[in-house]
Amino acid sequence: MGKIKVTTCEIEGLKVIEPTVFGDERGYFVETYNYKDFAEAGIDCQFVQDNQSSSKKGVLRGLHFQKEFPQDKLVRVVSGEVFDVAVDLREGSSTYGKWFGVVLSAENKKQFFIPKNFAHGFLVLSETAEFAYKCTDFYHPNDEGGIIWNDPDIGIEWPIPKDLELVLSEKDKKWEGISSLKK
Repeated sequence: MGKIKVTTCEIEGLKVIEPTVFGDERGYFVETYNYKDFAEAGIDCQFVQDNQSSSKKGVLRGLHFQKEFPQDKLVRVVSGEVFDVAVDLREGSSTYGKWFGVVLSAENKKQFFIPKNFAHGFLVLSETAEFAYKCTDFYHPNDEGGIIWNDPDIGIEWPIPKDLELVLSEKDKKWEGISSLKK
């Protein structure tokens, strides 16, 4: 090991990963993923799909999850800065409905591992941000679920400046709260 530093979070399963950055006057090199290092750190997954999105300041994407085909995700920011959030949706979990957030940026190069059965979302804090993530299952459009970003039952403390106008998709404006998920 030694190439990555893994910090566990208050919610079991969530992990913040800090890769080793090798820099000099030319720039830097960083290994963003190495199966052996991640497996040794307890993240033993087979990723099958990589995705990347670009968003402008104030865009809030989420909170999304897959219902029948849940995905582990390894997320990072290629350029810019976001506040990234995961919400525990694991049935029977002692932290069900709890959230954890972390700032991910091109500068800090942190990555966030989010296991299956968590809702996920992020808020763009910089002028623009490119967000990249690996998934352990393919995306199934008819399997998507979501929770409204400002659900008071969850109480996410989004770092929204007073003058920032949020930009949400029509779909993300219509999600209900976490209480709608209980059967």
